Amino acid sequence: MKRTLIALTAALLSTTLGTAAFAQTQPAAQALFDDGKWQEATTAALALNNATGYALAAEYTTAGAGLVADSQKKALFTKAQDYAKKAIALDANNAEGYFELARAQGRLAQFVGILQSLGLAGDMKKNLDTAIKLNPKMAGAYVALGLWNANLDAKGFAARAATGANKSQVVPNFEKAVALEPNNITHRLEFANAYMLMGNKAAAKAQAEKAVTMKGEGYWGERDLKAAQELLAKLK
Repeated sequence: MKRTLIALTAALLSTTLGTAAFAQTQPAAQALFDDGKWQEATTAALALNNATGYALAAEYTTAGAGLVADSQKKALFTKAQDYAKKAIALDANNAEGYFELARAQGRLAQFVGILQSLGLAGDMKKNLDTAIKLNPKMAGAYVALGLWNANLDAKGFAARAATGANKSQVVPNFEKAVALEPNNITHRLEFANAYMLMGNKAAAKAQAEKAVTMKGEGYWGERDLKAAQELLAKLK
C-alpha cells in the first residue's frame, strides 16, 4: 500500500509539474517572438505539440521569412504553410490555423508562377473567410482580406476575373480591423500600403500619419513604426 501511495503521489506531482511547464511554454514562446527571436520562438511553439502551437509556429516562421534573403523565403513560407495545415488537422475549428495558412499562402504566391499564384489566392480567400466565420473579431483576418483585394485588383482585369477581387472591399475590411484594434500600428501601416496599391497617395499619407503617432511595441512593432516613418517621408 505504501509503495502504491508513493507511486500515486509521484504521478500526481508529475502531472502538476507538467501542466505548469505547459502553461509557461506558450508565454515563453511569445516573449521570444516579441524580442525578434523568431527561430527560438518557433521551436518553443512546436514544443506545445497542439493546434495552438503549430499556428504560432506558422505565424513566427512567416514573420521570420521577412528577415532573411529572398533565396530563403519560399522554403520558409512553405514550412509555415505546413505548420498551419498541421494546426487545422489537429483542430478543424482553429481560426488562427486558417488565418496563418492564408497568410503563408499569400506570401508564397509571390514566389510561384502566375497560374499557381492565382490558385493560392483562391485558397487564401477561402481560408480567410473560414477564419472570420470561426472568429468574427479576428482583426488581422480583415487586414489580410483588405490587402487581398487591393493586391489582386492592382494586378488587372485577369486577376480580378479569376479571383473575384474588388477594390470596393478594401476600405470596409480595414475599417473593421481598425474598429476592433484601433491602437494597432500594423493595421494602420497596412491600410496605408493598401491605399498605395490603389494609387491614393493622399489617403495613404493620412494612414501613415496616424501610424507614426502610435507606439511600436516590441521588435516587430518597432519595425512597423520605422516602416511607417519611411513611407510618410516618401509621401511628404
